[in-house]
Amino acid sequence: MFKLLVRFFVKDRDNVSSPTVRRAYGTLCSVYGIFLNLILFAGKYFAGIISGSVAITADAFNNLSDAGSSIITLLGFAIAAKKPDLDHPFGHGRVEYLAGLVLSSLIMVMGFELGKSSVESIIHPEPVEAGLLPACILLASIAVKFYMYLYNKKTGRRIGSSAMVATATDSLSDSVSTAVVLLSMGVNLIFKINIDGIAGLLVACFIVFAGFNAMRDTLSPLLGKAPDPDFVREIEEIVMAHDKVVGIHDLVVHDYGPGRVMISLHAEVNGTGNLFELHDDIDMAEQDLKEKLGCDATIHMDPIESENSAVANMRNAVSEMLKRDILAEMTIHDFRMVPGPTHTNLIFDAAVPATCRKSDSELASEIKNAVHGTWSDCFAVVSIDRIYV
Repeated sequence: MFKLLVRFFVKDRDNVSSPTVRRAYGTLCSVYGIFLNLILFAGKYFAGIISGSVAITADAFNNLSDAGSSIITLLGFAIAAKKPDLDHPFGHGRVEYLAGLVLSSLIMVMGFELGKSSVESIIHPEPVEAGLLPACILLASIAVKFYMYLYNKKTGRRIGSSAMVATATDSLSDSVSTAVVLLSMGVNLIFKINIDGIAGLLVACFIVFAGFNAMRDTLSPLLGKAPDPDFVREIEEIVMAHDKVVGIHDLVVHDYGPGRVMISLHAEVNGTGNLFELHDDIDMAEQDLKEKLGCDATIHMDPIESENSAVANMRNAVSEMLKRDILAEMTIHDFRMVPGPTHTNLIFDAAVPATCRKSDSELASEIKNAVHGTWSDCFAVVSIDRIYV
């Protein structure tokens, strides 16, 4: 059914990098979700009334809150699709992350409220009437919610939407929670034991846990999480495919929301090459990143002495020594040798992981001592770079 709706309402549906297409997917999922959740609320509320089950009634209002959450997701997609303006030159894509955060918070609040009602039911239990009609309604609800989980998860991953993935998580938690409620009805029917309140409490704990996980996943990009390794590898392959680029470093990926990613990096080129040809090749690399990954890129061109064997040999020797004696993950770039009458200055940048606990001054001091201790006629002039990918 959802695939059929996509064909009708999402034009150019394969172009998921387009803000218009992403908004169409988000709008369709949200409206479809509101419709299904309202139907489930009505059915479960009716089942809760005729059975007298607090767990079923609470589950019904959980579906009503899901409809409200879908409205928030809908608004998030609408705002995120707005074009950049003077106050927000990088667009409004991060609103999607905020929508996912609000949605996750609502999931947790609903879990706490359900837990409160369930504890009251445990303390003051009321009779529960387990009938065929409520059971059939709950079975249908489980199937519908699992269906919603599948299409939201698939669509969320397809368009890279954390808000939609959070909605999928919520749908799965609803499916499991309803199954627990159904199980409690079966226990009451077969063994005459009222565990309605306990079942509701278990459902509440599951909902809170699911909301917490969704919140964590949504907060991560807002806090500046590291880019996906496969994405970094694609960037490196695209840039290194250009003949005049001999190496890259200082790569930084700036995430301003789905469909709005900016890249900055340094590309090493032969210092003896033709400046205009080198610049043209770098421009082409930026254009390739734009076309293939949909990202705006800024590439700084670093000239190096790639044809000087003495410099190359010394660079390799310094790199191996630093990896062996100081930090295995350390790399160096922008390496130059400036010989003088009494000593030679080795000028370079040392790149270390952002997780390295040593301060930049400590690392620089260790590197200088190690270089001078290995080559007594050499002094290191070093700058420390942190690796952000």
